[in-house]
This record gives sequence, structure tokens and C-alpha cells, in this order.
Amino acid sequence: MWLLHETFQEKEEKERRKQVKKKKPLFKRILAAKELYLLLIPGLVWYLLFAYRPMTELRIAFYDYNVFQGIEGSTFVGLDNFIEFFTGRDFLRVLKNTLMISFWQLLICFPVPIALAICITEMRNKFISRMTQMSTLLTHFISVVVVCGIVINFLSPSTGVVNLFLEKLGIDPIYFMTKPEYFKGIYTLMTLWQNAGFDALVYIAAIMGIDPQLYEAATVDGAGKLKKIFHVTIPGITPTIVTMLILKLGGIIKVGYEAILLLYQPATYSAADVISTYSYRLAFENGNYGLSVAAGLFESVVAFIMVILANKFSKKISDSALW
Repeated sequence: MWLLHETFQEKEEKERRKQVKKKKPLFKRILAAKELYLLLIPGLVWYLLFAYRPMTELRIAFYDYNVFQGIEGSTFVGLDNFIEFFTGRDFLRVLKNTLMISFWQLLICFPVPIALAICITEMRNKFISRMTQMSTLLTHFISVVVVCGIVINFLSPSTGVVNLFLEKLGIDPIYFMTKPEYFKGIYTLMTLWQNAGFDALVYIAAIMGIDPQLYEAATVDGAGKLKKIFHVTIPGITPTIVTMLILKLGGIIKVGYEAILLLYQPATYSAADVISTYSYRLAFENGNYGLSVAAGLFESVVAFIMVILANKFSKKISDSALW
């Protein structure tokens, strides 16, 4: 038996070597799938032009950059811009705001799409299920400028729906957009309303990929709807949840500045000013491009470190990871 087993292993090894030898050269493989590579070109060109090409200008962070003279005419200052950023009076404030807003985004905006995806797939009435999915998804495609305009109008102290309702209750109107204590909640709820339906798509696709036989086996064992959700659905989409969590943790310090720029004002800087908006104001209001790029580079480096740490942590506690 031992000889037969050894012979079988030798045959398998020979077959594997033959397959490796027969493998087509890289050029021929690319040529065979040329249509797929042609589809890849637009996205690749976009990334090269708008994601990788700008990286060459990160050296501005090490210069006292003069926009009219360019890099060649600017003075090299080494790490002075980073030192100024870390020791400046605004550093702790913008870092705290960035982390707090990201924390609320992670605490509220991450689990809600998972719950929404489960609710949509578990609805018995397919018409209501589709309408719920469509109504929550469409908000993602509304421009952020329009969304911020809607929020400002809804919270207006004179004509806003929220303040009109408070007035009916006998409460004085509140100018929410000038109160720092309300900003984080407003921004978090606005982001949730706009993106929950779109984020749920990933989890809906993952749920659809679960083997139906698992649900049938759970039914035979007498499991109800809740038990199926907790013992079949959630374990089935755990790898997707972990992957999305790693990506979210990687972006924990990179808060979308467009909406914040549209919503905040000097009265709410103390609670709303994050690294991205601070960097924007340094460049376009103060003309300090070197310090602005240094702040942006710090943000990107921290985000990169967070992705690596989140991936390692995920490997330790589960079998799911990005790499």
C-alpha cells in the first residue's frame, strides 16, 4: 500500500510539472483575454493620472513652496513643515475632531447597512423589499452639494421643518448649523441617510451567495427567522463584514471634507474642522502650500498604517483578511 501511495504521488507530481510546462507565455495569455484588458485601460489611466501622478508632488511638503516659482524656485526646508504642523495650536483640535467624527461614522454608519441588507433580503413582500432598496439606494446618487443644501434648509431657524415642528411643541427655534455641539450628529446622520442603501449592496450580494441548503437545514432543525439570521446569515457574510471593516478603519482618519466644507462655518470650527478641511484652508486661504501638503501626507500615512494594523488584527481574531 505504501508503494502504491508513493507511486500515486509521483504521478501527480509529474502531471503538475507537465501543466506548468504547458502554461502559455504571459503575452499570449494577455492576447487571449484582450477584451478584458481593454476594459481595464480607462480605470488604469484614471488612477495613473489622478491618483499616482499627483504623488510626485508630495515633495512640496519639504519646501517653502512658492506657487509662482514652482519647486525649483522654492526653498528646501526639510521637516520644518511637519514640525510646525505637529507643534501648532490647531493640531490636537483637528486630530480630535477627525477621530471623533470617524468614530461616530464607524459606530453608526457601519452596522446600519448590514442590518438594512438583512431586512431587505428577509422581507416576504418582494415589492416592498425592492421599493425599500431603491429608495435607500437613490440617495447615494444625489450630489453632496444638494444633500448639504437639503440639510441646511431642513434645519433653518425660520423655515426649516425641524424648527417648525419644535415651534409647535413650544420650543424656541434653534440655529443648529451654528452650534458646535450639534455638528457631529448632523454630519453623521446626513452621511447615513445618503450612503446606507449603497453600502448595503455589498452585504446583499454576500447574502445572496450563501448556500440555500444551509437555510433548509436550519429550518429542519426548527430554527426560526432570528436564529437563521444569527447562525446562518451573519456567519455567512462575516468575511465581507471583516473586509469592509478593514477598509473603513483604513479611512478612519480620512473624513470626507467636501460635505464638511459645505456645512461648517467659523462658529463650528471647534467641532467640525478636520485634517482635510484644515489642509484645504491652509492652502487656499493662507497660501501655505508646504504646510498644507505636510498635513495631507500625515493623514495618508496614518490611514496606511491603520489598514495594515486592522489587517493584522483581523488575521489574529479570524481567518478573514485582505492579504
